[in-house]
Amino acid sequence: MSEKDFLAQRFEEQRPHLRAVAYRMLGSLSEAEDAVQEAWFKLSRADVTEVENLGGWLTTVVGRTCLDMLRSRTTRREDPLHDEDGYVRLPDPVVSGPDGLDPEQEILLADSVGIALLVVLDTLAPAERLAFVLHDMFAVPFDEIADVLGRTPAATRQLASRARRRVQGQAPAPDTDLARRRSVVDAFLAAARGGDFEALVAVLDPQIVARSDGGALRPGLIRRGAATVASQAITFARFAEASLPALVNGTPGVVAVAEGRVLSVMAFTIRNDRVTALDILTDPERLARIDLSVLGG
Repeated sequence: MSEKDFLAQRFEEQRPHLRAVAYRMLGSLSEAEDAVQEAWFKLSRADVTEVENLGGWLTTVVGRTCLDMLRSRTTRREDPLHDEDGYVRLPDPVVSGPDGLDPEQEILLADSVGIALLVVLDTLAPAERLAFVLHDMFAVPFDEIADVLGRTPAATRQLASRARRRVQGQAPAPDTDLARRRSVVDAFLAAARGGDFEALVAVLDPQIVARSDGGALRPGLIRRGAATVASQAITFARFAEASLPALVNGTPGVVAVAEGRVLSVMAFTIRNDRVTALDILTDPERLARIDLSVLGG
């Protein structure tokens, strides 16, 4: 085996982990793949004979690449989340059948990386996001992250701490019982299909936040409050021929289908048996990439 083939083999062993890092950094599956591929280009051109921990080296390379990509976003579009009148860009969902994730998805979504958490990560400054993701999610030491950011370890620690407070305040841990979460989603669907406004409000948290993303041509909105979200849900339910149960980022969700194409992917955040956040992707370009066969559709 040549040295390049050996490096390629070791890189492939790290690829699932690197995709997980990039997905948390970018919230985009395609951009995550680009970041991982860039890491391979850098590895193939680098002299790593003195590198003792190749996985750690690659993790920081991917982190630096993602940092550059996040910074470049500001020149291409506005901040993804402003307020009720702002443009909303939701992260790419990872959709699978209701019975479970495949092994590659399990690695990608380890530690319950839900859509709501990714939305909060998207509000962080790039340096804060890097510090939080690499340290809190992947246990990279602060001195190594500091090298990527060009800051001191103490300053990097402060970035992660600030990010952690934001995440804990805006994306508290959801309920963990999968069966109970599915029953809440089922109750939501039944009420929406039946036009039962009161039953729908009953499964929604009074302070629910619903975010929708229709893509660049149909930018979405943020809506708040159980009554407002219930009215919208009942209206939208009439357009879907079928609402297929799914796992969206490993948690019970719904894929709405009409005429053989995906109309929307709905991700639910559930705490204390009520829906506290509803994230709806209706971007036709991204929905076209979803394989309905994994849902039995």
